[in-house]
Amino acid sequence: MIISVTGLRTHSLWGRLRFYWLAIPAFRQAKLAKGNLFCETRKIDGVYHTLTAWKSRKHMKHYVLSGAHRTAMGQFSQFATGAVHSFESETMPSWERAVQNWREAADSYD
Repeated sequence: MIISVTGLRTHSLWGRLRFYWLAIPAFRQAKLAKGNLFCETRKIDGVYHTLTAWKSRKHMKHYVLSGAHRTAMGQFSQFATGAVHSFESETMPSWERAVQNWREAADSYD
C-alpha cells in the first residue's frame, strides 16, 4: 500500500480560514475515494497533518489530481507552506512513525 503524509502550516488567521474552506471538501473526497484504505487528520506541533493509505499509487494519483483536492492544491501556496511525503508499506504506520518519516523527508528537502 502507499502511505501519504501531508503537513501544512498556515501563514495567518486568514490563511487558516482559507485552509479549512479548502481542506474539508478535499478530506471528504479522500474518505470516499476509490482505493482509499485510511484517512485521518491531526494538528501536531502547529502543523496540520493528513495521513492516508491507498491500495496503489494509481488510486492515490487519481484522487490528488481530481475534484476538491485539485482545487485546493492550486491555492495552498498562497496561504500555507508544507510538504508531502509518500512511501510504500506493508502495514499501516502509527501516527508517530508516519509524522517522524514526514519530518525526516522534509529535512532532506532543505
